[in-house]
Amino acid sequence: MSEPRYEQHEYDVLIIGAGGAGLRAAIEAQQRGLKVGIITKSLLGKAHTVMAEGGMAAAMGNVYPDDNWMVHFRDTMRGGKYLNNYRMAELHAKEAPDRVWELEQWGALFDRTKDGKILQRDFGGHRFARLAHVGDRTGLELIRTLQQKVVSMGTDVFMECKVLQLVHDAQGRIAGCVGYWRATGEFVVFQAKTIILATGGVGKSWKITSNSWEGTGDGHAMALWAGAKLIDMECIQFHPTGMVWPLSVRGLLTTESVRGDGGVLRNSLGERFMFNYVPDMFRAETADSEEEGDKWYDDHSAGRRPPELLPRDEVARAINSEVKAGRGSPHGGVFLDIASRRTPEFIRRRLPSMYHQFMELAGVDITREAMEIGPTCHYIMGGVQVDADTEETAVPGLFAAGEVAGGMHGANRLGGNSLSDLIVFGRRAGLGAADYVAAGNGATSFNQDEVDAAIKEALAPLERTDGENPYTVHHDLQDLMQADVGIIRNALELEEARVKLDEFTERIKHVAVKGGRSYNPGWNLATDLPAMMTVCRSVTLGATLRKESRGGHTREDFPNPDPELGKINFAQRSDGGHWDSPITVEESPILVLPAELKALLEEAK
Repeated sequence: MSEPRYEQHEYDVLIIGAGGAGLRAAIEAQQRGLKVGIITKSLLGKAHTVMAEGGMAAAMGNVYPDDNWMVHFRDTMRGGKYLNNYRMAELHAKEAPDRVWELEQWGALFDRTKDGKILQRDFGGHRFARLAHVGDRTGLELIRTLQQKVVSMGTDVFMECKVLQLVHDAQGRIAGCVGYWRATGEFVVFQAKTIILATGGVGKSWKITSNSWEGTGDGHAMALWAGAKLIDMECIQFHPTGMVWPLSVRGLLTTESVRGDGGVLRNSLGERFMFNYVPDMFRAETADSEEEGDKWYDDHSAGRRPPELLPRDEVARAINSEVKAGRGSPHGGVFLDIASRRTPEFIRRRLPSMYHQFMELAGVDITREAMEIGPTCHYIMGGVQVDADTEETAVPGLFAAGEVAGGMHGANRLGGNSLSDLIVFGRRAGLGAADYVAAGNGATSFNQDEVDAAIKEALAPLERTDGENPYTVHHDLQDLMQADVGIIRNALELEEARVKLDEFTERIKHVAVKGGRSYNPGWNLATDLPAMMTVCRSVTLGATLRKESRGGHTREDFPNPDPELGKINFAQRSDGGHWDSPITVEESPILVLPAELKALLEEAK
């Protein structure tokens, strides 16, 4: 069989992913006069960023003048249990307000205070009301604004294109990528002087997830195969409030804005159980009675923060504990109640998406009754290790921003930090890539053998006459990760997962797909499985090595944080550059805090 022909394109800066980070990177690179292309696995405007509802965190001080970047930095580091790359947390806290104001200048329509400033709301883990928002549709407004800017600049956008693999030049620099059009199955090669990964998350490897179908970890895996390092892959955030009923929408996100606007968590006995789960490090600023907690929503100076607004990892573990203790809701979650605390008019105005989501999908009127919610795989804090200032990886010519990049959030991400992360580091990745090209470092040719090998491997499932269905493999893989590498982990289950993942490697090598390449979702899934497999192995390996509980990583056999492990990230590399190659691990020391930033953190303890 002769190798399929493919079309070819060439760019200075190629961005894989059209969410908030990818679009913001494109704007910055294009403004430097470079030829920029964007590839999206889905359609422009359909990136998973639109599902981020509550707002973007930025210390603008519009609601509470005492807020500033130093408090935001402190909150981010504490939320990440000090596993963060401090420089990324510092840059994020300092630059987020400018990025939000920039969006406003480009046409973003934020909710307003009475005096016309951008309104900011409360979210878990934030000392002050800090989230700039547009009702509970902030991600959609972010994408709308950036997309309009990108289109107006004439940036080339390639939609419904699945990227299979990054390719190098003879010197080991990133030189492009190979993929195919999902509609036709025809292959395409992009030659580029530099590539920015903005591919999002990994959640589709878990059974219960808020992630959309694109979240298969393509960017994490391709970076690892290309020679980059992944850090903190064991740190997976299970958002505490996903829908648990009906089954067809189990895991769909219920925004933290519900709790930020006054919603409370109750068990089957009607108790506000979060008062029983306040960690010592947050006790001084967390209310110890309902009366005190409720004052927070009206006047921060009159009371301490209610426990429902603890960081997400704390809330998710508390919910998990209540369910295991037999105090859960009928469908295996707990109740989120805002109906008894806010007027119907308030709820419909502040939470329009949540109102319609529950009404249309579950037949629940959240202005009159409580929602059934539970933890759902939502976000990975781990990702490609990057330079904080430029977002460059260990591979020359490869940059990463957004959820695919690690370091910013440490062991746990605070709600609202994701959207501002996208625009802060999307911009910096665009600058870093542009500087790389301007310095004359970009590749001018690519390794044809890598292209040929990627195409051959992608076609293999179609050429097998006998083999396993990729949907069966995916279903079983999700079950395994949910059961053994979920919200609570232990050595026995992790070892079982590692053994079974070796079996999955062989199963994936023998999947078979019927039909042609055009509009074939079975083949699309078959080409996603290698990336999912790489991510699952990496997460399981990191979770096995981190023998402590920290942020989004909880070990029931090591329930406390280990001060020594708090000094390192586990950095993983591929020993071979293929999806089934061994993964090696090294201890990567966390950057030492400068004295002035260390003093800020000491103030928070």
